[in-house]
Amino acid sequence: MRLPLFLFVLSICGLFAALSRPAFSDWAMVAGLCTVASAILLLGKWLRRSKAPENWAVVDGSNILHWREGIPDIATVREVVDALTASGLTPGVVFDANVGYKISDRYMNDKALALLLGLPVDRVMVAPNGTPADPLVLQVARDLSATIVTNDRFRDWVDDYPDVLQAKEPVQGGYRNGALWLAL
Repeated sequence: MRLPLFLFVLSICGLFAALSRPAFSDWAMVAGLCTVASAILLLGKWLRRSKAPENWAVVDGSNILHWREGIPDIATVREVVDALTASGLTPGVVFDANVGYKISDRYMNDKALALLLGLPVDRVMVAPNGTPADPLVLQVARDLSATIVTNDRFRDWVDDYPDVLQAKEPVQGGYRNGALWLAL
């Protein structure tokens, strides 16, 4: 937001200088076009910022995958995503790299998983091979001030992410009598 604002102010100053001094009158057209272009950039940035969700929920996909009777099922994650969306939250999902092998016997990237979950690709993340998803879940929650949805206690990460784990309790959930419950 700062750069478009800076360009807009600079363009206005240039336009004012070009119009106030006859020696710079040739620059008035250039400064005017720069003012219009920077105003468009500023407006676009403002519109995108005003549409950004404020109520993020980071879903620990690899944990939730096993909520229904301990059997890995992507439909479980999809149901949680749908419930969070219905509750007014904007879910993003983080998986371990092996998620594809658990649900389909092959590697699956974020694009394939986003398609299965009905989410935009930019809201699904697969951890790199050899990297656990837990620190990614915690980092995303820190960056977005998001609620975490998991039954994991993140005991291995308490020292690295005390601010995240003390800010909000993770939302837990599961299935009771075949129905999803979330402690929202």
